Amino acid sequence: MSSLPIISLPTASLRERSVEVDPSLIGTPDFQAFLDVMIESMWAADGVGLAAPQVGRNERVIIVNLKSGVYPLVNPVIEKMFEATIEGEEGCLSVPRVWGTVERAKRVTVTALNRHGRRETFDVKDSDAVVFQHEVDHLDGILFIDKAVEITKGEENLKAMIGGR
Repeated sequence: MSSLPIISLPTASLRERSVEVDPSLIGTPDFQAFLDVMIESMWAADGVGLAAPQVGRNERVIIVNLKSGVYPLVNPVIEKMFEATIEGEEGCLSVPRVWGTVERAKRVTVTALNRHGRRETFDVKDSDAVVFQHEVDHLDGILFIDKAVEITKGEENLKAMIGGR
């Protein structure tokens, strides 16, 4: 199976809000193949998650690699962000060679459609919660650098990508 190239900054489409997927399309062979190639693309890039805008599709689709498995999810919504937060270092396939400290909710509840079009609810915490928040942010045109309290590695790479900061 092939993989798709990962789009990186300064590509403007990474800053656009993605559109919802018509649920009637989820079961089609083309959409199922897209989910499979997204998973393959995440693995090929050594990622722990991937959002459709990162491979050039402005649709609300993410792949999350959680402790319990890999999930392709459509139209995900963070229903609840619990008050407690965690701070950790994040990177992004679309912002290569840059790392930053980001504060996120320690626990979130997310609903989404699975690859069979059925609604699933995920109540996740710690690193799984971070992956969900990072990927859903992509669907709203938000990158981790927008939320970083500090760029810890690769500030020069970031400046080169965005023309200064």
